[in-house]
Amino acid sequence: MKPLRYITHILLIVGLISYPFIALSAEKRPPVSPSKKDKCPVCGMFVTRYPDWIAQILFKDGGYVAFDGVKDMMKFYLNIQKYSSRNLSEIDSIYVKDYYSLEYIDARKAFYVIGSDVQGPMGRELIPFSRDDEAKVFMKDHRGKKVMTFQEITTETIKSLEQ
Repeated sequence: MKPLRYITHILLIVGLISYPFIALSAEKRPPVSPSKKDKCPVCGMFVTRYPDWIAQILFKDGGYVAFDGVKDMMKFYLNIQKYSSRNLSEIDSIYVKDYYSLEYIDARKAFYVIGSDVQGPMGRELIPFSRDDEAKVFMKDHRGKKVMTFQEITTETIKSLEQ
């Protein structure tokens, strides 16, 4: 009976010690600080010239691409083979900056206002928010047309911003 209790205690201790490392490895990578040399792969603009608009996609292998706005990031995401040799399964994390706080937020959980009177570096832009209620207030204040989730954004959405 004692060997079974001893083994149980060992397994419990090993589990408690390893849990933080297992949990940490399941977390997404934090945003990176793009360098002054980083160019948007869609339009070629230097992204650090527009720090409030930077969006980024981080890959599982440690690589990343940075963008001068959400619109270009979504062009890349929705047609990744056109701009890169990578594919969507290689993506670890996607970040955009909340319009009000200017903090990086998870792009897949954000709410986006389209059709507002606020312009980004490349003109009409998807304006990101961490909270739906803030997006709705912004939409009302800035004559936006709609609040969308990441999953609702399509190539047609992007095309409508370029007309």
